[in-house]
Amino acid sequence: MAETVLGGTIAFLNEIGVYDVILPFLLVFTIVFAILEKTKIFGVEKVGDQEVTRKNMNAMTAFVLAFFVIASSKLVALINTVASQAFLLVLLVILFLMLAGVLQKEGEYELMGGWKKFFMAVVFIILVLIFLNALGWLQTGYEFLADYWNTEAVSAIILIILIILFMAWISKSPKEGKKKEEKGDK
Repeated sequence: MAETVLGGTIAFLNEIGVYDVILPFLLVFTIVFAILEKTKIFGVEKVGDQEVTRKNMNAMTAFVLAFFVIASSKLVALINTVASQAFLLVLLVILFLMLAGVLQKEGEYELMGGWKKFFMAVVFIILVLIFLNALGWLQTGYEFLADYWNTEAVSAIILIILIILFMAWISKSPKEGKKKEEKGDK
């Protein structure tokens, strides 16, 4: 089978380590640098009449952390797995929103009310599952549940989770809209 030029180029980039070294390095460097710039952990310095972040400290810290990450082949494999599966999740969300937007009459599509929070919670849970799967913990947890489903340990874990959810539901504060309505009624 003849290999295409573009396929050969991708294979060459893979051989020289673009996907295993350069892209994970750039991803980690960018994310860490952005977080450091946003949080201003190393403080700010006065340049003229403006305060600016200490970009040199932020860049050096991000650079070192990115090198630590690419030094570990396990971390690079984890990043590659999570990033590729998270991208599939983003693609599915975009396709869902496109389909929902097509079915709408007119105007810009937006999830209303509790649907937006529900959708965000589902996406968050799926991202956690993707991460746990990349670490291999999801399979371990599934095997534990499959082997010990009828034991007291599993039933105790389920009971504790249900109690925590019930306590969170009972102790949540009322919504702002309800507080305003109660003040207006008095």
